[in-house]
Amino acid sequence: MKAEFVNPFVSAAYRVLQTETRTEVTKGQVTLEDSPLVSDEVTVLIGVVGRAQGLVLYGMSERTAKGIVGAMTGEAIPVFDAMAESAIAELGNVITGLASGDLERAGYPCKIAPPSVVVGKGTSISTLNIKRLVIPLYTKFGELQVHVALRETY
Repeated sequence: MKAEFVNPFVSAAYRVLQTETRTEVTKGQVTLEDSPLVSDEVTVLIGVVGRAQGLVLYGMSERTAKGIVGAMTGEAIPVFDAMAESAIAELGNVITGLASGDLERAGYPCKIAPPSVVVGKGTSISTLNIKRLVIPLYTKFGELQVHVALRETY
């Protein structure tokens, strides 16, 4: 997978998480994985089409999702409800939107689909024949894994 496809997501995730949660973000060891992904408790999926196409997924525990949404809204989130689901989907949408702008500037114009959220651990999500680059990001709320499964199209 091209570095041009991954770096925009790392950069955008740092910026958005630090801005929205006002907390430090650190990156863990990046790994390359085959499909399928087994979902975490909360997984945001966003399709990407254009010169770069595939899926970007953001996986986390429910506790992490509630912590991030709580920091974004300034309110404690005792239950991962429809409002929390919408907020975490929007977080993934903003990160992917910023990254797609960076991809376009690098010569890979693309569009993103509206986010979908899978709630529940253990769902198998296939990226078909596209390997996933997995970038773990650590915050005081817990770990968020960014899965980038993109390939170049012509």
